[in-house]
This record gives sequence, structure tokens and C-alpha cells, in this order.
Amino acid sequence: MTMKRLRVLVLVCSTRPRALGPLVGQWLTDSLGSSAESLGVDLVPVSLGDLDLPFLDEEEHPSTGVHHHEHTRRWSRIVDEADGFVVVTPEYNYGMPATLKNALDFLGPEWAWKPVGFVSYGHTSAGTRAVQHAKQVVTTLRLVPLGATVALRIADAMPGDRLEPAARHAEAARGLLVELANLARALTPMREQAHATSVEGPLPGSYARRLRPDDAHEVTVLQRCCWTEEAIANDTLAIPALHESPADVRDWLGGWHTTGLWRHGRLLGMVRTRRDGADLHVGRLAVAPDLRGRGVGRWLLRAAESAGGDCARIVLTTGAASHRNLSLYRRQGYVPLPDVHGDGVVGLVKPVAA
Repeated sequence: MTMKRLRVLVLVCSTRPRALGPLVGQWLTDSLGSSAESLGVDLVPVSLGDLDLPFLDEEEHPSTGVHHHEHTRRWSRIVDEADGFVVVTPEYNYGMPATLKNALDFLGPEWAWKPVGFVSYGHTSAGTRAVQHAKQVVTTLRLVPLGATVALRIADAMPGDRLEPAARHAEAARGLLVELANLARALTPMREQAHATSVEGPLPGSYARRLRPDDAHEVTVLQRCCWTEEAIANDTLAIPALHESPADVRDWLGGWHTTGLWRHGRLLGMVRTRRDGADLHVGRLAVAPDLRGRGVGRWLLRAAESAGGDCARIVLTTGAASHRNLSLYRRQGYVPLPDVHGDGVVGLVKPVAA
């Protein structure tokens, strides 16, 4: 289960002065405004002409993910943060524009396992031959092209000097977005696996990676699942993790080093750490309720402790009535501190051997 909104780039490909592409892109985003909101999609217009990408000028092969030029690194960040794409493209001489081919060629792993839909425009074929050309390329990059498309024949879409696509085109665009959103969510496990570190997790098929601010929705869901039991055990609702919004979680994810354990696109558990002088603070150790008793908590705690470096001690807190947590921490060498936190919260400390 995920609450994360999808980030979909609307790529306007034509860079020719007074080209029709920007108008088509604007029509598309305007037509899909309400549909995007209901589907949990953020449409982000991007004009390839604004990127100032030269013809591919990187020494390393794009598949390495090593980029030396700032224009490539910027393009890499834009694409890497996206969950899918809608390409707005004309047809030039029976194919896609060189600007689109060049933009695709600049990158490699950033494209993988993301859906791509096409909105084409042109004269005789309404740009469909450009789409057929582009599909051969995008599949090689492990992009997943949609079956749904939108094709605008310029003579029909511009009865005068204004762009006025028919109602059927708007309906086709909504169908494209629905398919893209469904496919983007279905491909989430593949994208997650691509971001995994080399560290294998304690469960078959699980893997760890650092959590980013964009993971705030998954973290919010996990926290509320886990700390509901804590609230019951400690007879209090005064637990910050229960009340934090995704925006609150996003804020602290930017300041803490947080390790997440994933499998098949699902966040199974997490733990966060932050250095304060000679102390390493460990917090928000959470394991999905259905996976408790399988060593996940111990694995996450050891992963957090390994980040201590040359710290003198590791400190953490838990509820005074959280007997499962207290038992785990004591078995791992933690000893209680005097109750200086109040509100039923106890601190524990573990000295680090010199």
C-alpha cells in the first residue's frame, strides 16, 4: 500500500521557433488537471528546448550512470525523480525529432521501469510514425510504452488559428493517464529494486537503501501501523509518530540518516540515526506488524549501530510499557537511563567499545 503521489513529466520535444508543441502540451495538462488530481498524479511540464542539452558529449557510456557535465547531471536528476512520462512529439521525416532521441540517449538507468505515453501531432499520419519510431528506442532503455496514445491531426485540431482538439481527444488523454498511473504503480517494485544498495536484508528478496524525502508517504503509513500498538501498550496518544503528516516526515527525512528495508516495493521496516557529539542517536525503529519475530528489528538495529563510527555510546528511547522493545534492547546490550524524558518515555544507552 502506498500514498505516494506520482511525478509524471510532460516532455515537449519540438524546439523549432513557434512550434505547435508547447500549445499541445498546455492543452494536455489543462485537460488532465482534474483527472491527475483524482489519480494522485503531479504533471510536470518540461520543454527539451529549455534544458540546453548539446548533442551527446559525455565520455562515459550512459549505462554507467557517470555524468561529468552539469547539463547531464541536471537532466539525470529530473528524469530520476520521475515515475513516468508523457511525450508530446511531432513527426519529422517519418520519425521522432532529433531532440527527443538525443535526450533519451544521454541517460541509461534513470529511465528504467517507468511507463511512457505518447501524444503526437502532425499532418497525414497525425505523428503516429514518430511514435512507432520512438517505441523501438524506449523499450531498449527499459521504459515501458503504453498501449493508449493520443494522435492529433493538425488540420482537424486547428480549424482556425487556434488549437481546439475534439472531445474524443481529451477523453483519449484521460485514458492514457489512467493507464500510465496504473502501470507506474505496478512497476514500483522494479524501480525500487534498481535503487537498492548491495546490502541484502534479513528476509528473502529484501534489500536496504537510504530513505529520501520522497519516501515520506510510505514512512507515514509504516509509522501509523507500528505506533498504534505503542499507543495501546503505553495508554497514550501523545506519540509524535502517530500525528506526523507526510510533510512533517519529509522534513525530518532530510536531516536524519534513515535506512529502509524493502521487498517488492513495500517498506518493511526502518531506523534512523543522527550523530550528536560523541553520541549516536537511534530512533524510529519500526517493523511492519506482520513481520515481527523474524529478526527484522535486530537486523535494523545492527545496521543503525554500524553507522556509529568512533562514537562513544549509542542512545535511544522507547515507551516505559513497550515491553517487547525493552526486551530487544536489553538483549542487544542496552541499559536503562534514569527517566529524564517524562511522559512514560525511558532512555537506554549502549557504550561502544574503544
